Amino acid sequence: MGLDEILEIWREKKDEIERRLNEFKFLWENASEEELFAELAFCLLTPQSKATVCWRAIEELRDSGILFFGSPDDIVDFLTGVRFKYTKAKNIIYARNFFSENSKINIRGKLSNFFSPVEMREFLVKNIRGIGYKEASHFLRNVGLGEGLAILDRHILKNLASLGVIDEIPKTLTRKKYLEIEEKMRDFAKEIGIPMAHLDLVLWFKEAGLIFK
Repeated sequence: MGLDEILEIWREKKDEIERRLNEFKFLWENASEEELFAELAFCLLTPQSKATVCWRAIEELRDSGILFFGSPDDIVDFLTGVRFKYTKAKNIIYARNFFSENSKINIRGKLSNFFSPVEMREFLVKNIRGIGYKEASHFLRNVGLGEGLAILDRHILKNLASLGVIDEIPKTLTRKKYLEIEEKMRDFAKEIGIPMAHLDLVLWFKEAGLIFK
């Protein structure tokens, strides 16, 4: 794979990518707290699991109301095809409790205390069990707040290595290594003239064949 292929995909998918990013921005400005929490729960499910499978589970949990009121055992019943489903169900409950005030979810209220997506990401990583830098970046991008953040999943890392942006795929992603690769990806995006959030979706499309979330 070369740079020409990346640029070609971007040219072909640019309008679709723009529409998707605008949908993300719409969420933060207009979505209910429950919809924002559904996005957070989705990002809690995605590690080592297919995003499409995870989102289908979240839709069913959301529509049934169990996402907002159910126990871990209730949630597990919906996580067919999701790896580590028992741990992830508990993490969803933990996050729900953390963001609840007077029995109501209040994600905007807590995140609005911070001035930048970088600060919000640090807050999420520090306080939400099951959320690392990738998951926090993913959530913030999906609610329209993190277009300048890198979502360093295996698809993105594989392609960054193939493009020569990084020397190799790291065996573990420490905070220092994550931020270092993120900066390299940011510099690369600037160099080739593709916005950071566009580049993420282009590389994801190349691997998965769709513009998703």
